[in-house]
Amino acid sequence: MWPKSRRYYRGSDLARMTTIEDLRHAAHRRLPAFITEYLEGGAEGEITLQRNRDAFARRTLVPRMLVGVDALDLSTTLFGERLPIPLIVGPTGLNGFLIDQGDIHLASAASRAGLPFVQSMVSMASIKAVATHLETPHWMQMYVLRNRDFALHLIAHALEAGCSALMLTVDGPVYGNREWDKRNYARPAVLDWPNRFDLLRHPGWLTNIWQRGHSPRFVNVESFIGAGMSVAQTADWMRSEMDASLTWSDVAWLRQRWPRKLIIKGILSLTDIQRSIDSGADGVVLSNHGGRQLDLVGSPLDLLPAAAALIRGRIALLMDGGIRRGSDIAQAVALGADAVLIGRATLYGLAAAGQAGASRALTILAEEFARTAALLGCTSLADLNSSVFEEAICVAPDDARVVSA
Repeated sequence: MWPKSRRYYRGSDLARMTTIEDLRHAAHRRLPAFITEYLEGGAEGEITLQRNRDAFARRTLVPRMLVGVDALDLSTTLFGERLPIPLIVGPTGLNGFLIDQGDIHLASAASRAGLPFVQSMVSMASIKAVATHLETPHWMQMYVLRNRDFALHLIAHALEAGCSALMLTVDGPVYGNREWDKRNYARPAVLDWPNRFDLLRHPGWLTNIWQRGHSPRFVNVESFIGAGMSVAQTADWMRSEMDASLTWSDVAWLRQRWPRKLIIKGILSLTDIQRSIDSGADGVVLSNHGGRQLDLVGSPLDLLPAAAALIRGRIALLMDGGIRRGSDIAQAVALGADAVLIGRATLYGLAAAGQAGASRALTILAEEFARTAALLGCTSLADLNSSVFEEAICVAPDDARVVSA
């Protein structure tokens, strides 16, 4: 499924890890197979998963020489907040199964890097607990469930914790067909025997996750429905409550109840971008859910130029999907993104070595981004525009060198 590692790094080898791919191999080494598949997998044939990476490989960059790049300023302002680079740590769920207190470690790493942190509704730390570890913008992600009282409950807690933005994920009216997930279980929430034996090969992970004598829990959901259910039962409850009837009128309902910045995530068409603007959203995230929902859709990167032309700076234009290099961030900005969200890239570091690993991932991306900008002859984000690309894509997709997602 994944390329065989030629590196055998452990979490203690962080100083020797120079790429996100190094962190990825270290994460694979530490995690049991079923958690690795949760981290890496996509929907059905995983074609969209691969397309997210292919989109970055297809383009050819054109550097400008002798322009003086001794003073780089790649900072930006988003929603009135100054960011050192156009990067946001995006929402990811079940981080408590990667490492104990995973959401806290990830938020702390984002804060140390001066970057916004988007907390997932299905995180395994409370909104209040995460807020105490952040000195940077704290955004909250949510799905609208059939029981609207849950949305009001989450909004109240997010406002109390000082969250400055709410990110509504709209590409999950039903759960994606994640075949890798089904393979690992004899029946729902019960691992098959090969995976049970595989757990014994990862005593370090087992000890870390259950070191406090209890398993990770969906604490923000439990604060509404009450404790007492297992993680599997809580997950089943959330799946049963996903509202397949969600429409733009529900976005208007949410807009009336959330007084701060509202961002809509999971957009892949110009029509839906315009509807987002009309609904009063302050930003959109072009996203295919990391290739985990509907297979065969396109890459958000490819939609960026048309999206930027439509938006014309009226709202924030963000994207995610396949970011593994600083040069990927540069491409997204050059094609019109105000900033990018990352998911798996920081999770590899988190799974490998906790907060230190997540911080290492962010450092790698920041250094690569600065190096790419300098080698392109760009000293600011304003210089990163369509002029850095060759007019015609001259690398055929079949010849493109692609790193697996």
